[in-house]
Amino acid sequence: MRSWRDGTGTLAVPDGTVPLEIAASHRARRRGLLRRDGIAGALLITPTNSVHTFGMRFTIDVAYLDRSFRVIDVVTMKPGRLGMVRPRGRHVLEAEGGAMAAWGLRRGVRVTAVPNPEA
Repeated sequence: MRSWRDGTGTLAVPDGTVPLEIAASHRARRRGLLRRDGIAGALLITPTNSVHTFGMRFTIDVAYLDRSFRVIDVVTMKPGRLGMVRPRGRHVLEAEGGAMAAWGLRRGVRVTAVPNPEA
């Protein structure tokens, strides 16, 4: 089992790679995308199996991932919503609304998250 740390990295998706932010600490997971106007790439929140969009400024795509980084479900959430808990979920990817369809993310696809080396 990998021990994740806050930082940046790369996410390999079916249609290429995208920049990745990693939120693994309690503080970073809690902050998520709050008080932002967008994100370039995706945010990996780990560990978690649910999210909310209270306090968000924009619509997001959410991909729930199992422990092997296989997509369990992809949903689009408007601000002010509470997402359903996914019992098999271990990680969540968040991105701007519409991004995940463009990346080819859908149920059953496996993604790879590679953290950048620590400086």
